[in-house]
Amino acid sequence: MITPGKMEWVELVLPAGPLADEVAALLADDGVAAAGVEVRGEDIVVWAPAGEADAALGALRAAAARLEAAGLPVDPASAHARPAAPEAEWRDAWKRYFHVERLTPRLVIVPSWESYTPAPPDVVLELDPGRAFGTGAHGSTRAALELLQTLEPAAALDLGCGSGVLSIAALLLGFGPLQAFDIDPLAVDATRRNAERNGVEVDVARADVLTDPLPPAPLWLANLELHLLEPLLRRPDVPPRVLVSGLLESQTVGGVRRAVVDGWAAELVER
Repeated sequence: MITPGKMEWVELVLPAGPLADEVAALLADDGVAAAGVEVRGEDIVVWAPAGEADAALGALRAAAARLEAAGLPVDPASAHARPAAPEAEWRDAWKRYFHVERLTPRLVIVPSWESYTPAPPDVVLELDPGRAFGTGAHGSTRAALELLQTLEPAAALDLGCGSGVLSIAALLLGFGPLQAFDIDPLAVDATRRNAERNGVEVDVARADVLTDPLPPAPLWLANLELHLLEPLLRRPDVPPRVLVSGLLESQTVGGVRRAVVDGWAAELVER
């Protein structure tokens, strides 16, 4: 992780189409987005110190080429740099794209720097994702929340918690106790802070949810890419019910209930 100082930064932009969230996650895993990553519509934005712009842009294009070779719809040549900006402007630039949004008929997400007056039966989730993934507005998250509201509340694990949207929403809807895990320490910190902001208790820890031991729970929540969901569901300790999201509408891992939002699917897999 690069710690920004008083310097100028450039934005590096990679158009990624409807799979922008998934491509952004893969770039973060690749180490390209060391100073943070943001999804703006169908564009992915990462930052680099102005003095390292050329090298960082080359690294971004190389990573995009690897993703393209793996079958993802990205064009390495489309990656480009935008003019340098002072660190103070860079730090909060993403906030311009995150506003109050109704995710489901009941759930409303409110950025920590905005205000909202709820009306019955609103359930308000206050959020500051920081540099972790997840503002709640992506179709895969909204599909998961739609499906979550059809289930009877139970104890659950949130696997790959990001900014904590699913964990906190589940608790506000009556689920729990709830434990959350993510391999990214930024996500662990963001989930912990957002839980405190919403007055709920999430036991959150860093873990590789594909291989590390997990505590028993009757329900798993997993908003992950398909290439992670498939090995997750092969774990020997998988519980009877798993709510999976991060699927395109055309993809499936098998389920008896299904929610689709903006072309993204969530499914309840029952064993």
